[in-house]
Amino acid sequence: MKRKDFIKGCGMACLGGFGITTLISGCSSLVPATGEIAGDNLVVEMKDFELRQGKNVQFKRYIVVSNDLLRYPICIYRHDELNYSALWMQCTHQGTELQAFGDRLQCPAHGSEFDNKGRMTNGPAEANLRTFPITIEKTRIKISLKAV
Repeated sequence: MKRKDFIKGCGMACLGGFGITTLISGCSSLVPATGEIAGDNLVVEMKDFELRQGKNVQFKRYIVVSNDLLRYPICIYRHDELNYSALWMQCTHQGTELQAFGDRLQCPAHGSEFDNKGRMTNGPAEANLRTFPITIEKTRIKISLKAV
């Protein structure tokens, strides 16, 4: 094997390894969290937002929370340490379950899009998403589910 081909192959392997690592860490937000229903609230642990790598702690931008008692999951966006938004992942156009992509939710059926606060940014949907009041208690987030 020629030296040039060897170096090229090693460089591609390194880039591929870096790309896979980035892809896997980016998909970690896609793993649904399971929230506990307590009374009228869906309770989620704040640690579900944490990404730990050794001593370093980073935070996911959002998590998708499901529970067997809920028809649709709820996407919780972390804007900063004290500000979160909880969004019902049902499209307001025809009721399809939404998919989360970074700071937006998108309908796979007709392409409607919503921002991380539930505001409609692209139709055919004409209404914003349902949002839920949030209370933060120490290490837990409580999402009020009244009238779901």
